[in-house]
Amino acid sequence: MGNIGHGEKYEEMRKKLLHTAAVLFLQKGYSMTSLKEIAAEAGTNTGVLNRTVGSKDNILAFLVEFVLGEQFTNTTELLKDKTDDKILYYAVETVLQLHIVESDERIRELYAAAYSLPKTTEIIQNIVTEKLEYIFQEHLPHLESKNFYEREIASGGIMRGFMTIPCDRYFTMERKVAAFLETTLLVYEVPRKKIKEAIEFVSQFDFEQIAKDLVQSMLFKIRNEK
Repeated sequence: MGNIGHGEKYEEMRKKLLHTAAVLFLQKGYSMTSLKEIAAEAGTNTGVLNRTVGSKDNILAFLVEFVLGEQFTNTTELLKDKTDDKILYYAVETVLQLHIVESDERIRELYAAAYSLPKTTEIIQNIVTEKLEYIFQEHLPHLESKNFYEREIASGGIMRGFMTIPCDRYFTMERKVAAFLETTLLVYEVPRKKIKEAIEFVSQFDFEQIAKDLVQSMLFKIRNEK
């Protein structure tokens, strides 16, 4: 039987630490989880953790990139054979994110941190700007990449605001979704008739269940995918 190589051991420990961190963030919250706890739960020490995944901000940066990719992939699968309308895709993907955040207060804290810390904010802006240009370029042909970046700063601020305020008996999820799409799509000069269509379109999905399933799926993938 061959020995496991150094590279394989490193990658296995990296996946274990990232998975452990994600689980602890969901159990205790981002701010209440220490690197020492992550290392201990993963069966190692902070020295190995620092060499493998680095700081908590580094861990969150990985999770941000991974989660955004999973949101985009899940939305593509969700809309297969339903629509190829890019604006409706945007509506579904962002509403899914709102539901993920609303599913757990510790997830809300994670997203709030991701939209606030410099490193993760930059990652979000770069990834989302590219996606926004793909979605809205045909609708806004006069805009360049720099313009979409500037508008992402605006729509990202709107997203952060809607994510950080919890729903209550008056500010229901239905009202949050409608208000979010109305304000955000106006940033991209989407006609009100199309905004209304987007709000009606997203109402057909059971986002609460989809969000719960996606969170569990992401935890499994972090630990098990190559």
